[in-house]
Amino acid sequence: MAISPPGAASSSGTAPLTLVNALTIDVEDYFQVSAFAPHIARSEWDARECRIERNVERILALLSAHRVQATFFTLGWIAERYPQLVRQLVAQGHELASHGYGHERASDLTPAAFRSDVDRAKKLLEDLGGVAVRGYRAPSFSIGTGNLWAFDGLAAAGYAYSSSVYPIRHDHYGMPDAPRFAHRLPCGLLEVPVTTVRLLGRNLPASGGGYFRLLPYAVSRGLLRRVNSHDRQAGVFYFHPWEIDPAQPRVAGISAKTRFRHYLNLDRMEGRLGRLLGDFRWGRMDDVFAPAPRAVQ
Repeated sequence: MAISPPGAASSSGTAPLTLVNALTIDVEDYFQVSAFAPHIARSEWDARECRIERNVERILALLSAHRVQATFFTLGWIAERYPQLVRQLVAQGHELASHGYGHERASDLTPAAFRSDVDRAKKLLEDLGGVAVRGYRAPSFSIGTGNLWAFDGLAAAGYAYSSSVYPIRHDHYGMPDAPRFAHRLPCGLLEVPVTTVRLLGRNLPASGGGYFRLLPYAVSRGLLRRVNSHDRQAGVFYFHPWEIDPAQPRVAGISAKTRFRHYLNLDRMEGRLGRLLGDFRWGRMDDVFAPAPRAVQ
């Protein structure tokens, strides 16, 4: 069942109100990126320079300047080490949501291990933030046709919604045949895919991340405007704190493609985000898509 966001067009075809799009941040540091996993062992994470605090502080200042509230999909690993950051997000009115505990791809876990990971992250975030955690995003959008059981695990763990599906073809993730907009799953969970545009018979990315850095800003702005005006749907945009940090340590031994994807235009990202915040209306995931509340477990 498709879910219409506030401001979507009515069945009569009348023009929608100005839509509020959902702004989301995946709170992980540069050394936790999936593409770096072959080069940085998980056992090395604690020895790496963690830059998450300064980068999130800059993001919070940017959001405050534009009077925007957002959803922060936060790793339990980060929250455990920087509990004051979690409390700061909540105190400033942002939605605290889960990115799992240790940034392990859902597709690499057994159902039992996945349930343990999402349970651990949810309880930790709720204890630290003092709020119910209702949303989840799988690391690297790693829920697809091969592990749809993950949705049942999220519902059983008490999550109300997921934003874990990217309906595109990509070498690391994607479920191109999935519904493009928010829809209710048989288990009762609301899945809110990140945004795509349908052109020339295929889905094109229109939701941020690396594409937002790699493509000219005008392209990203035009694609999101098309979703709002043509599809009459709210968009879901995402980025990472490390993407506004051109001074982050460089990782040795990575391929040219990975280097290009990760480092290109880091110095332009913060300025582009400022333009984006001014060109569209933004809100938290739970405010834009209003999933049914669940009690804290």
